[in-house]
Amino acid sequence: MIIWPLLLVLVLLVLSVPVAIALIAPSLLYFYLDGALPMGIFAQKMVSSTESFPLLALPFFILAGAIMNAAGITRRLLGLADAFVGHFIGGLAQVSVIMATMMGGLTASANADAAMLSKMLGPTMIKNGYPRGFAAAVVACSSIIVAMIPPSIGLIVYAFMANVSVGRLFIAGIAPGFLIAVGLMISIYFISRRRGFKPVRTRMVSGKELLKAFVDAIWALTIPVFIVVGLRYGIFTPTEAGAIAVFYAVFVGVVCYRELRIGQLPDIIRDSITTISIVMLIICAAAVFGYYMVWEQIPTQIASALIQLTSNPLLLLLCVNLMLLVIGMFLEGTAALILLTPILAPVAASLDIDLVHFGVIMVLNLTLGGVTPPIGTLTFTASSTLRTPVIETFRESIPLLATLLLILALVTLFPQISLTLPALIMP
Repeated sequence: MIIWPLLLVLVLLVLSVPVAIALIAPSLLYFYLDGALPMGIFAQKMVSSTESFPLLALPFFILAGAIMNAAGITRRLLGLADAFVGHFIGGLAQVSVIMATMMGGLTASANADAAMLSKMLGPTMIKNGYPRGFAAAVVACSSIIVAMIPPSIGLIVYAFMANVSVGRLFIAGIAPGFLIAVGLMISIYFISRRRGFKPVRTRMVSGKELLKAFVDAIWALTIPVFIVVGLRYGIFTPTEAGAIAVFYAVFVGVVCYRELRIGQLPDIIRDSITTISIVMLIICAAAVFGYYMVWEQIPTQIASALIQLTSNPLLLLLCVNLMLLVIGMFLEGTAALILLTPILAPVAASLDIDLVHFGVIMVLNLTLGGVTPPIGTLTFTASSTLRTPVIETFRESIPLLATLLLILALVTLFPQISLTLPALIMP
């Protein structure tokens, strides 16, 4: 078994080499040095990896999220979130959590959500007396929710890599996503009360004001519901849902809110293509690298080793969680997901662990790496936007990270949290 390409990939990723290059370069060198593999397979695997209808959902949802942001939908969601929880202790921090939950159906990306929340809420939180580090920590940790709420990019990537239903995975992420939101809001409440963070206002909004905020945001709130209902009743596939979401976003922005001009679409599409191209190139590179691992029987060997270590599904999940937490500290979440899913999913399947439940655990766990040192992409995004030292943000994140780890443990120990809704909605 030849493992130097795998080790080289890990070294390149730790050195912050772009993920696609870190996967392609060792794979290409391996194909060149191994006389048994024709070089034509290298190109064939890269091209064939994109020939997946479910994978087409990815660019559609990325584009839909970009259009919705330009259409003024996020501003209206902010108004609704403030109407709901602005009077709570730590109100602005609570608004950040609610915003992340509602925006999960729009941005599909935790990093995009962290950048957006930092710009929208960060300056206001600082102006109202929140320490910069705490504001950045709240934004970064809140963005974890986006990884669970459909249509999450991480869930789509895992579904493609593990060959499981995108629809079931979308629905499985909803309950853990709301559980994270509740957990963070409780933590923020106690932190804010101890540190004296005042609410945005001292009273609840009137029923009339709340209704107005709800009506303003209704077009945005229907997106996740629309997706879940459509998948449940077989009206469309996840890919078709992405395409419909694009047209829906254009319709809402141009006709309903009248804040989007058709002339803006070329620029929005151009920016989205950059993001889409990066993700698709990583997937192409991962397909080639995955072929190398299968050729060398690395997943089989690792599966055998883990099963020899323990045949207890619960102990295996705990071991995998510990391993993923360590890996997530050094590798970006999407890269780690693409690299590890072909290795770990067969192990989980061999012990009769539901791959939908396993996918929720993997995506949640690796997304937590975005708020842990030393890489912490979500933390770096929020810190750079709010101009606060990363060390301060990491320190302020500790109690919130403890809450997230507790929720990860609950999701791992109680599969019903992630599997009940799929069983009810898509049996």
